[in-house]
Amino acid sequence: MSSGILSQGIDRRRVIAGTAALTGLGLVGGRAAAKIAGKPVTFYSPLPAGGLIDTHMRFLGERAGKRLGVPVLVDYRLGAAATLAAANVANAKPDGHSIALMTVNSLRYPHYQQTSWHPLNDLTYIIGLSTIIVGIVVHPDSPYRTIDDLLAAGKRQPGHLNFGTTGPGGSGHLLSIDLDQAVGAKFTHVPYKGGPETVQALLAREIDFMCDGAAWAPAVDGGLLRLLAVATEKRIVRYPDIPTLKERGYDATAWSPYGIVGPKNMPADIVRELHDAFKSAMEDPGHEPLLQRFLQESWYRSGAEYRKWAEDYFVEIKPKLIKAGLAKS
Repeated sequence: MSSGILSQGIDRRRVIAGTAALTGLGLVGGRAAAKIAGKPVTFYSPLPAGGLIDTHMRFLGERAGKRLGVPVLVDYRLGAAATLAAANVANAKPDGHSIALMTVNSLRYPHYQQTSWHPLNDLTYIIGLSTIIVGIVVHPDSPYRTIDDLLAAGKRQPGHLNFGTTGPGGSGHLLSIDLDQAVGAKFTHVPYKGGPETVQALLAREIDFMCDGAAWAPAVDGGLLRLLAVATEKRIVRYPDIPTLKERGYDATAWSPYGIVGPKNMPADIVRELHDAFKSAMEDPGHEPLLQRFLQESWYRSGAEYRKWAEDYFVEIKPKLIKAGLAKS
């Protein structure tokens, strides 16, 4: 992990919010701070600096920190299919000072990899934030002009073309498996640590295409990459000429929701304080434009709604992971 990713002099963390709150006034936004006071909140990130999720975290953290009255610091915990951030808080003190951004991978990973933590038993669900649109992108000089061209090549030359994602078992990887099975194609998977690395690999032509969340959107908008298809139920307003996989006849969709979790047994008043701070940040006028910039959709869930969704998804995803050869029955 390079020092450029981490902040200097603050225990590998980046101060992103609330520096004025250390004045000890005890009032934030006209109300008394509740339980989270006296020291910063550490917000663990599972993905690298500079990506769309990191940008989103820093935006929300800055605004939530002002409401909480303490700085919010980002600490990067990379690897293990973007599950280490949530895993890191599983055994933390449940005082609200250690929280994590949890990707949907944390609800898949324990099905096919032994872990010392459980996403339902060891975490408190605080708030659902957003979901990332998934698409298939190539270099502008690629000979594959349409999604049909690409999939036909994968069928014609099994294993010859390679593609990048942000890791095994992620939304992009599972989508590629669906496509393999739908058309009888075969592509070689190349996992990266995050979206920015995957985009750079495609720009450098180290891979033939990218199948993942919309870290590619700025490069597509700049003409540096070309979007072939999206894995949504309907076309995206921003790219009205780009087809969905379903309309091209491929029964394949993908999404990648994420939210904030903390250690198990967090007191209800602390959960509520964190929820309210981040919900207020989501209501900032700049939030929706930020989501649109990175092709994300708001996915607000209360803590209880987020947990209920996670419980259902944890059960529903296992058959798909078994079908993909990632998990055992």
